[in-house]
Amino acid sequence: MTRTTQQPATRILLNKVPEVTAFFWVIKVLSTTVGETFADFLSGLGLGLTGTTIVMSVAFVAVLVWQFRTRQYAPGVYWLTVVLVSVVGTLITDNLTDALGVPLELSTAVFTLALAATFAAWYRSERTLSIHSIVTRRREAFYWLAILFTFALGTAAGDLVSERLGVGYWATALIVALLIAAVTASHLVFGANAVLTFWIAYVLTRPLGASLGDGFSQPRTDGGLGLGTTWTSVLFLVTIVAVVLYLTVTKRDRAEVPAAEAPAAA
Repeated sequence: MTRTTQQPATRILLNKVPEVTAFFWVIKVLSTTVGETFADFLSGLGLGLTGTTIVMSVAFVAVLVWQFRTRQYAPGVYWLTVVLVSVVGTLITDNLTDALGVPLELSTAVFTLALAATFAAWYRSERTLSIHSIVTRRREAFYWLAILFTFALGTAAGDLVSERLGVGYWATALIVALLIAAVTASHLVFGANAVLTFWIAYVLTRPLGASLGDGFSQPRTDGGLGLGTTWTSVLFLVTIVAVVLYLTVTKRDRAEVPAAEAPAAA
């Protein structure tokens, strides 16, 4: 008699995300800044909001397929996906606000609910929301859907505070930075849940990066430094590339998946 082994329904993969280090947060903030300025840069080339959205959405889907086809975390592919999802997340909110006239208050509420629903479905399916356990295609799909909603939510919330409420770019960046510091302290000092504090910080880095991007790119008369979207995008993209190349060579952000967090094979 030939013994058969039942194969798991979901293909097991090596870990697909980096270790959460200082490098992770630096590139994340830089990526969110590029998401804000590069979308504005493309729109200024004559593509318009609709054309920019189509071009960047196609690019994002193509790179996301590439990311799914990798067998393990590859810094270049992963962070290119993050940069593009940052741009697309920004454009989703911009389309709702500028093209459809949806109030930022409503966008913020809707994206909050969408992100919460994604987390609920993810946890119900996988019993974990840890980014250190992205080892199946289903978990990776939940992960990138959550990432997309964090960028859209962060854009809406950041614009609501800095523009609608008139707080300003630099003041918004300072407020968000202080909130991130408080979340970090709650985990490191008071032992708050690591997964919860990670995702809160992840959402908050979006308005932080967007505010910095606007602060660098917008005219001095509007409270910015006047570098423009082109030079701001180039500055931050070059920095991202440099850090990613460093991580590719040193492999300092490679993460191992604890056996307890991997789904058991049938």
